[in-house]
Amino acid sequence: MTASGVCGPIFGHAGDGNFHCILVVREGDEGTEYMRAVEGVSERLIAATLAAGGTCSGEHGVGSGKRKYLGAQYGPAAMEAMGAIKRALDPLGILNPGKVI
Repeated sequence: MTASGVCGPIFGHAGDGNFHCILVVREGDEGTEYMRAVEGVSERLIAATLAAGGTCSGEHGVGSGKRKYLGAQYGPAAMEAMGAIKRALDPLGILNPGKVI
């Protein structure tokens, strides 16, 4: 983060190897060089975490900002299974429409 000029604390749960990296952004940072640096740091952190066998979500689940990493984390078969469950429980697509699955 320091080399990228990005600000953000890192903290975690030593017992389960879980860490959180809060990448600090402000209103108006959209489209700036700083925001591109933040996105780069986030992508590198997630890639390293997945390569080490971790998850992109920790205990908090996946929001729309991390949905693009789900396929890499779970694989196509699990993604299809999650989609099938979502369609079975929400055939009209009215529960959280357009979100992750």
